[in-house]
Amino acid sequence: MQVLQQIAFVVCFGAAVWFFARKAGEIRRNILLGVEEDLSDQPARRWKNMLLLAFGQKKMFTNPLVAVLHFLIYAGFIIINLEVLEIVLDGVLGTHRLFLPWLGALYPFLINSFEILAFLVLAACVVFFSRRNFIRIRRFMSGDLNGWPRSDANNILITEVVLMSLFLLMNAADRALQLNGAPHYADTGDFVLSGLIAPALTGLSVPTLVFIERAAWWLHILGILAFLNYLPWSKHLHILLAFPNAWYTRLSNTGAMTNMESVQKEVMYMMQPELAPPSGSDAAAPVRFGAKDVMDLSWKSLLDAYSCTECGRCSAACPANSTGKKLSPRKIMMDTRDRLEEVGRNINRNREFVPDGKTLLNDYITVEELRACTTCNACVEACPVSINPLSIILELRRSLIMEDSNAPAEWNALFSNVENNFAPWKFSPDDRDQWVKELQTAEQNG
Repeated sequence: MQVLQQIAFVVCFGAAVWFFARKAGEIRRNILLGVEEDLSDQPARRWKNMLLLAFGQKKMFTNPLVAVLHFLIYAGFIIINLEVLEIVLDGVLGTHRLFLPWLGALYPFLINSFEILAFLVLAACVVFFSRRNFIRIRRFMSGDLNGWPRSDANNILITEVVLMSLFLLMNAADRALQLNGAPHYADTGDFVLSGLIAPALTGLSVPTLVFIERAAWWLHILGILAFLNYLPWSKHLHILLAFPNAWYTRLSNTGAMTNMESVQKEVMYMMQPELAPPSGSDAAAPVRFGAKDVMDLSWKSLLDAYSCTECGRCSAACPANSTGKKLSPRKIMMDTRDRLEEVGRNINRNREFVPDGKTLLNDYITVEELRACTTCNACVEACPVSINPLSIILELRRSLIMEDSNAPAEWNALFSNVENNFAPWKFSPDDRDQWVKELQTAEQNG
């Protein structure tokens, strides 16, 4: 029987790791569909960003209470899962509490620490579930979370509560078996929380307690393996991607727009014709201006899309969103990820991307949303994991204007003036020169 359990465990564990690795490979491939961008400079500053933003969750502390609760869930998720190492080894080797003889008196201290963290995680999840579903905070009630996004957030919180409860029940049944002198259950001493439950279980028979302990053990580890494979389909993928996303953040001024060198040169040649290359030059024109689909965006923007936590802080900070306009930076990131996943499924079916008649621009993100953006950079500043919705908006708007010639009438008048008069105003260069001369004359005579 023990050998069969070991075989079953190895099969389940191997299958879970294989499925996760396959999906992780697809996500990596999807991200690398983006345009190349070198973000490897200033490594020391990048390590600092990763430690402060991803691990330390620096930006979350604008709201200290929420930050502490979120940090508890995060730290609990990381630290408690160290206990999973023992469970995995027990499952493979057919042992029980493998580390107990090795760690001695340190072992109950570690388990007690894990139990306290488990309780804090459980409490924090209950608070966050209440905030999302009962307190009805505005950014959690937004229409862009309707359907799967709202269910996804609740699924994770409920799963965390169940996993932590199973961990405590497993320890309580284990301790009750120890108190009943069951074989193979070595005395570990009382556990700080499950030890309070164990005395209530001691009246049960040993076979019943073994069943409870084994059932909780199996459900706990299978729940963790299921959670591992749920992550790539969920917004909670940010648990893993927050680290590389913070490391690869753009270190330049976050409000700076990235200019196209070819367009800059055209403007320079217009202002200084003598610098223009001779006619017939074989200088290649850009393939595309801006971005119409996800493949035209930087790979960093695609990593941003997969790293989005859907917390809504960006949309809450957005002045356009606050005044009732359709723009939601959170929706921009969610739409980008949805389109990228659709492109990935297309590649899976056809081994390469086959045009499907859809694009990120228009089919997912509308012109109305893009035009509502004031480029104030508030969404970028608000994001806790260094996501930049503005870079996607700007690239889509660049395509909209330069590829589709789709601009409001007021903008077209400005563009025409710049093209013909080298300035936004409807005055020729000669008229402006005359105006300057008149001002100079007036100053001299004054």
